[in-house]
Amino acid sequence: MTDTTDRASNPLLDFSDLPRFAEIRPEHIGPALDVLLAQAQAAVARAEDPATPATWASAVEALEVATEPLGRAWGVVGHLSAVADTPELRKAHADNLPRMTEFWSSLGQSLALYEKYKAVAAGPEFAGLSPARKQLLENELRGFRLGGAELAEDKKPRFAEIQEQQAQLSKAFSDHVLDATNGYALYIEDEARLSGIPADAKEAAALAAQKDGKAGWKFTLHFPSYFPVLQYADDRALRQTMYEASVTRASELGPQHGNGQADWDNTANMREQLTLRREEAHMLGYANYGEVSLVPKMAESPAEVLKFLDELAVKARPFAEHDWTELREFAAAELGLNDVAPWDVAYASEKLRQKRYSFSDDEVKQYFQEPKVLEGLFGVAEKLFSVRIQPDTTQTWHKDVRFFRVVSPQGALLAQFYIDLYAREGKRGGAWMDDARGRKERGNGTVQTPVAYLTCNFTAPVGDKPALFTHDEVITMFHEFGHGLHHMLTQVGDLGVSGINGVEWDAVELPSQFMENFCWEYEVLSTMTAHVETGAPLPRALFDRMLAAKNFQNGMMTLRQIVFSSFDMHLHTDYDPQGAVSVLELSRQINDAKHVVPQSPLSRWPNTFSHIFAGGYAAGYYSYKWAEVLSADVYAAFEEAAQLSGSVLDSATGERYRREILSVGGSRPAMESFVAFRGRAPQIDALLRHGGMTEAAVAA
Repeated sequence: MTDTTDRASNPLLDFSDLPRFAEIRPEHIGPALDVLLAQAQAAVARAEDPATPATWASAVEALEVATEPLGRAWGVVGHLSAVADTPELRKAHADNLPRMTEFWSSLGQSLALYEKYKAVAAGPEFAGLSPARKQLLENELRGFRLGGAELAEDKKPRFAEIQEQQAQLSKAFSDHVLDATNGYALYIEDEARLSGIPADAKEAAALAAQKDGKAGWKFTLHFPSYFPVLQYADDRALRQTMYEASVTRASELGPQHGNGQADWDNTANMREQLTLRREEAHMLGYANYGEVSLVPKMAESPAEVLKFLDELAVKARPFAEHDWTELREFAAAELGLNDVAPWDVAYASEKLRQKRYSFSDDEVKQYFQEPKVLEGLFGVAEKLFSVRIQPDTTQTWHKDVRFFRVVSPQGALLAQFYIDLYAREGKRGGAWMDDARGRKERGNGTVQTPVAYLTCNFTAPVGDKPALFTHDEVITMFHEFGHGLHHMLTQVGDLGVSGINGVEWDAVELPSQFMENFCWEYEVLSTMTAHVETGAPLPRALFDRMLAAKNFQNGMMTLRQIVFSSFDMHLHTDYDPQGAVSVLELSRQINDAKHVVPQSPLSRWPNTFSHIFAGGYAAGYYSYKWAEVLSADVYAAFEEAAQLSGSVLDSATGERYRREILSVGGSRPAMESFVAFRGRAPQIDALLRHGGMTEAAVAA
């Protein structure tokens, strides 16, 4: 039998360079963790030992050196679970999740380690530490407090049990959403029912059916397949079928599995998670989980967050009411839809936009060829931040994944990243950035450069044509690349505060949302577009119509985000998971109070709200709107520079942004970084102006 505990035979134990994705197998996971957990546990024991001096090198740094390989290896396993799920990998992940959770829980609960870190902070060495290391130490001490280190010893086993149960429930939630999404397919044989659906979406559906050995067209609940039906299909019954299948996923109404039991239903899972979070908060001495969640964030209290959301809702509501009234009147007069059902909203909205602005999403899509879009995206980063982005090679987890390097003008390696753009079975939906490796300055004078994963779920290319992206997908790509730049362009040498590490969760969206703004600049789009047939760039007249339509239904969309954010915060503050009101009923109450568009009686959207039940955003979903204030204000600095230089791609402003926000990572509070860049506290004006929610917009 092959020994899978040495570096040569077990790729998960090789940290000499990048992950050996082509060689990693599920059977490598357990043996690799045996080795890495043993090393980490031995390091913890040494750091806890009273004989070990309370110094940065012997306690903090020694522990980081020993635990980083464990975190990296498990990060690779988690990444593969998200992008290349198989039954064997899922089982190996599930088998090892409890011991990983147990290790990190015991680390956070270690009173001896907590005391050692406190001694470092109180010792003579502290004054001489760099600001980054002082911040890191402060974060670690906070982590111990939130990890249960101050709990009585007889309470710690229950606290650890809560962490393990939450980890398992979170993974199960995510698996159920993926399985319910993969578990549905609709085959259509009558082409007349596909009237209105764009040619490329039909072509992809025909190929999918052909792959299954079926006639006609196959539609799934993966977004690139599902949404064109909702947005374009003239067949109302077809839209209804797809809509209902999507909004009932992972619920008691969704497609059943196996023996007919609703084993993909997340209803009980949500209640269990909320109950455990509430118990955790009470054990730590907090009134609710919302308070726990906000400890490491910019916002100071759930009340402050809810006030922020309510004030934004008041500003957005008149615009949303106008949007909804207009849509219903248009649908009745032009489409014969006297009652706009939920499966009509995207369709009617697209028709209204086409009529008012004389373009469709599909028309715009023909200009956004993947190679040109990537070239344009990289060009923005290169011009603003004085870097070069070049193709690179390494092992990947799928043939469609590409790899790039980021270098300085002199050619020095700064970072690398993987980009995985297309939806497929076995891949979790949505878009995200994750770190494969953080930046770290080693004791020998060398630097471990950061590596990022950039993951999206767009439509794959069909035949010999390049993939074509909607403008919304281009915005998504810029968004995730903004996260990537935050991770990759850091200059901090301590892992815990390098890149996005240690950045307050409600500020971490600033660099991503900031990048989205460039998708609305003609000087950017004109260089990153080429019509798939003619090669012509996006015409200025079409762009002007897109710009005019930029805030189309933004009032409705803003209230939708406020519903999600308010629901999340109420769930974690004043909601009783064991009470008479269900999670679903709470979602309806909040939608009725905050939104102008009624929630469908069938909708079970909380059951797929992975951000808060499987993605780390619990009592933190408001971060998207919170950070939007910051990012809009930051972008306004580039707009101001453009008035002088003639270009928003102003390299001097870009250099300042890189220096004050991207490069410092989590080494100082986000508000300090914002003020260092902007010269003042943030203001909401730019957000309202960019979103078309100002008095001038009302007058218009």
